[in-house]
Amino acid sequence: MPDQPISIAQYYHERTKYDPQTIASKSKGLDWSQQPYPFKEYKIGQTFDLKPYLSRQAVPQKGDFWRRISRILGCSYGLTAKIATMGSPLYLRSAPSAGGLYPAEVYLISRGTEFLPAGLYSYQGQSHSLLLFWESDVWTNLQSACFWNPVLENTDIALVTSAIFYRSAWRYEDRAYRRIFLDTGHLLGNIELSASINDYRAHLIGGFNDSQMNELLYLDSEKESVMTVIPLADLLNIQQNLPPSTTALPSATTTLYPKIAEGELLNSLHRATIIATDEKIEANITPSNWEDKYNFPFCLKVSVTSRPVNWGEDLIDLESTMLKRRSTRAYSGASLSLDELRALLHFTYQPQDYTDQNLDPNPDYFDLDLLETFIAVSAVTGLEEGCYYYAPKAQELRQIRFKNFRQELHYLCLGQDLGRDAAAVVFHTADLSKAVAKYGDRVYRYLHADAGHLGQRLNLAAIHLGLGVSGIGGFFDDQVNEVLGIPSDEAVIYITTLGRPKVF
Repeated sequence: MPDQPISIAQYYHERTKYDPQTIASKSKGLDWSQQPYPFKEYKIGQTFDLKPYLSRQAVPQKGDFWRRISRILGCSYGLTAKIATMGSPLYLRSAPSAGGLYPAEVYLISRGTEFLPAGLYSYQGQSHSLLLFWESDVWTNLQSACFWNPVLENTDIALVTSAIFYRSAWRYEDRAYRRIFLDTGHLLGNIELSASINDYRAHLIGGFNDSQMNELLYLDSEKESVMTVIPLADLLNIQQNLPPSTTALPSATTTLYPKIAEGELLNSLHRATIIATDEKIEANITPSNWEDKYNFPFCLKVSVTSRPVNWGEDLIDLESTMLKRRSTRAYSGASLSLDELRALLHFTYQPQDYTDQNLDPNPDYFDLDLLETFIAVSAVTGLEEGCYYYAPKAQELRQIRFKNFRQELHYLCLGQDLGRDAAAVVFHTADLSKAVAKYGDRVYRYLHADAGHLGQRLNLAAIHLGLGVSGIGGFFDDQVNEVLGIPSDEAVIYITTLGRPKVF
């Protein structure tokens, strides 16, 4: 551990790193008798069945609201498959989740509309329905908890995502907090895009009073906590066509780490990331100079400008891709083309070029200036092997290492063949000390959610192009920096592998 005092977010990140010398001693067998159930159930409540509205066929005008909400929820977090196992069936959902554990829950809060009485609703993925478990006007309480965010003034409905910690911690223990927010980011990517398809604009709120939000939804905060609030602005209602507002707020203080025992790191970090004040705290805004990174004269630069990915009439291909997406289990080792890599990066990082397809040109993230992107290229036709820095604004790759990293990637990804056989591996990193200086410990949430959001756009573009894709949240942290030449102060947040799927 560093000699200088560091924040608990930095301490947590250091303590939860995987290291070749210690990973075996930390690995514990899974207690299958304690396997978490991936669905939240309520004993009472009024059910609104969403299944009749899944069809794309025309429905009566009064059913249009239901069709839009049904498709948003189905594409965001609906069930897409049921796989028989030796024990309980494995349910797959439209958003990927580490280990198939799905720690997220999705709620809907209604101000009170013609179709949805005011109150609190739980999205029930198994039955694709909304369960009204508390009928009451709670919108003012929502506004207060979100520090009177202006988006909530004219909107009528908001989605809320939470996390049930044990679902992920059962397998990943203290490191689960990383995975929970990566999964939250996957979900945010789906919500953003499915909202656009259905003429809504998803406004992301990550700065809220945690205790107030948990109490509003009657959550046991020791087991489950709100992660994001997403008001849905109806683009068919001119009064709701609102500009983006503040998404991220800092925690009140940055906590210097105490000595924390194994098994307590996750809960300690979560407590340090909450906003407990009733007064909105502004972030310490500092200008970003990220576009000039690795912009030295002798650096090989490759333009990756591309035409937009075509998602078909009425975005039907995007919707079907969200529902059929699967994580790739094995790659063939065959090459991608440079044009394919260009298309993947373009859809992920250049949303402004998709207005002609009615997608949001400026989707909400917490703070993309805090994230950097590196790509280890093993087999991309027309591109030299090596490690590249991706500059989104310049739309170019800047080479920083010259070699084939296949064997090293196999090792870095904990011996997973996905790392070795992928054609390209994308790394999202962040300077954690600078990020904490801006947002406090709460930034740890934002970094992982934003990386997961970008990862989900990579997922969808890859599946649409007939390519393989799989995220990896488990890796030897420090060794990634050493092997690829990434500065040591860049914390590795997420890895996404890309390649051609192996045919069995």
